[in-house]
Amino acid sequence: MTVASRVLSRLLELPPADTHDVIVERDLEVPMPDGVKLLADRYVPRGGDRLPTLLVRSPYGRGSFFGLQFGRLFAERGFQVLIQSVRGTFGSGGRFDPFRDERADGLATLEWMKRQDWFSGEFATLGPSYLGLVQWALARDAGPTLKAMAVHETASQFRGQTYAGGAFSLDTVLSWVHLVRTQEKAGLGGVLARLGAARKLKPLLRHLPLNEVDTLAVGERVAFYQDWLEHDAEGDPWWNPADFSGSVSEVTAPVHLIGGWYDIFLPWQVNDYAALRQAGRTPYLTIGPWTHVAPAGMAVAARESLVWLKAHLKGERHLLREAPVRVFVMGANTWRDFSEWPPPGARPQRWHLQAGRGLSPATPEASEPDRYRYDPADPTPTVGGALLTREAGPRDNHELESRPDILTYTSTPLDKDLEVIGPVRAELFVRSSLAHTDFFARLCDVDGSGKSINICDGLLRLVPGRPAPEPDGTLRVTLELWPTAHRFLAGHRLRLQVSSGAHPRYARNTGSGEPLATAKTLVAADQSVFHDPAHPSALVLPVMG
Repeated sequence: MTVASRVLSRLLELPPADTHDVIVERDLEVPMPDGVKLLADRYVPRGGDRLPTLLVRSPYGRGSFFGLQFGRLFAERGFQVLIQSVRGTFGSGGRFDPFRDERADGLATLEWMKRQDWFSGEFATLGPSYLGLVQWALARDAGPTLKAMAVHETASQFRGQTYAGGAFSLDTVLSWVHLVRTQEKAGLGGVLARLGAARKLKPLLRHLPLNEVDTLAVGERVAFYQDWLEHDAEGDPWWNPADFSGSVSEVTAPVHLIGGWYDIFLPWQVNDYAALRQAGRTPYLTIGPWTHVAPAGMAVAARESLVWLKAHLKGERHLLREAPVRVFVMGANTWRDFSEWPPPGARPQRWHLQAGRGLSPATPEASEPDRYRYDPADPTPTVGGALLTREAGPRDNHELESRPDILTYTSTPLDKDLEVIGPVRAELFVRSSLAHTDFFARLCDVDGSGKSINICDGLLRLVPGRPAPEPDGTLRVTLELWPTAHRFLAGHRLRLQVSSGAHPRYARNTGSGEPLATAKTLVAADQSVFHDPAHPSALVLPVMG
């Protein structure tokens, strides 16, 4: 056991290792059908040939932290681990074209594994984010040798996250482009590039047109970034080779999905869970109060994955918890177990927007709409939420809410605790001066001091004819917010923000209708939000009890 593995094991609160004697075979060449060779490292306890294998495929390298986290720590606990660099990364041949080669390369790697003397005939997959997508890429066609999957903060398709609500996830995409383009740079220059990423990217997030930003960020045009800008239309078949959501229901291996309430992939990960349930499977689901890169989430994922893999590869099923669904209820700061998601017993409760910026279950009275102007030259900023960067998570929105381009609707102080667990949505009746515009809704918990903490949110991009106008010309828009589990304590107030942007989490809507890649013309939008008996705008909450 290395000092690093000892320290990380303690930080992750892992059970004691079975052995400290791990052999590492580096730079194994795995041939692909097109002649390209992908490099892999094999971690195995000494004398542990024919142990079940864990396959980890990654664009982030095989050594350093990833090798420690997914290789040595699991090998010390009774598994062989094969960590492979995906095509075009860290010595593997070919060109890195995210997502699109992962099914073929994953299945070719599996066939290579089957030919190795050390392969026992059983394997499992694990890992977060991109390391999770590659699991879904091969899962359906892996056959009976695939015994389990542990997928963390990921989804079976990344298109949904890339264009959440129909808008381009600018902050996440550009941060990731910079990461994968600088991660292999050696020496001091590479270190400085990675440490200075946030400072360098901040001004570039405001640059237009977007098809110039990759060159400004990393010094060259990035082909896959340009592709994502060009292929933003819903239903574009270009994304089909990178979308594995259609095969989720056909996956028969046991799956444990682990996510976070502020993770960028959460809504689509929950969709994967639902697809498995509808197919008659019994997946496990664990969701905690984490962002995509939170150390606490990484620790729970490591422990839960180890239990899951031991249960399904080593027969230690007594380690499994009884309830397949476990979620952390924020506000109450406690874990709750359920038989399924959404949990039984949650009932939708409508909290209507009211005149005077109120929010209550009462039917709204006759009133004039509230109005604001959204100016893309000064886009409404994002504070916290589901981001890839360190600015993610719960934050105080009080200062943000003072902007004139944000409407807030706030309840009176609650008489008793209100527990909300499940999907959340906002149904708004609106009107805009523009055919191309966005609406953003965010649920916040306001405490007695006035601190307004974001719980969940969602955005919807409107285009001509979608949604179709009501007979009186208003638009009825439904915004699916991130699902959540939160207890609003007695004395706290519920607050709904309504605005038309959250920049740079979402690329601003220029209002011009110009293509995403080349848009430069900025047109301000005059927005109206209705709240009267004919237009009962509401926040719909899944209330327990």
